Amino acid sequence: MQEPRRKLQPYRQSLAGTLLAAREAVMAPLRPMLRDAGVTEQQWRVLRVIRDSQPIDATALADAALLFGPSVTRILKELLDRRLIVRETDPRDRRRSIVTLTPAGRALIEHTASQTVQVLDRYAERFGPERLETLKNELRALIDAIGPLGED
Repeated sequence: MQEPRRKLQPYRQSLAGTLLAAREAVMAPLRPMLRDAGVTEQQWRVLRVIRDSQPIDATALADAALLFGPSVTRILKELLDRRLIVRETDPRDRRRSIVTLTPAGRALIEHTASQTVQVLDRYAERFGPERLETLKNELRALIDAIGPLGED
C-alpha cells in the first residue's frame, strides 16, 4: 500500500516561512538603529564579522556574513569610502586582501552595539533567556543537520 502524499504547507506555516518571519521579528526593532547609524543590515553584518574576526579576507568574510562575494565587494567599497574599514594586501598571499576596522568603524559598532544589546535583552526578557539560548542551539543543530543536503 502506498503512503499518502504529503501536501505542501501554507508558506507562513512552512519551515522557510517561519524562519523568515522570525528573522523579520528580530530585525524590525533593530532597523531604526541601523538607519540612525547610517548602515544597512548587510553593512552591519559585515562590520560585525570584521570585528569578530579581524583581520579577515573577503572570501571568509562573505562566508561568515552569509553574503555573496559580489555583494561583499560592493559593501567593502562603501565602507572603505566612509573610512570605516581598511583594506590591505595580505603579505603572505599578494592576491588576497585583508580587511580590518578603523577607529571610526569600531566606534560605530560600539555605539550601535550598546543599543542592540538593549533590544536583545528585551527579547530574552519576553521569550526567556534559557528558551532563547535553546532556540539558538536548536537552530545551529538544524543547520548542521540539513546544511550538507545542499551539497548533494
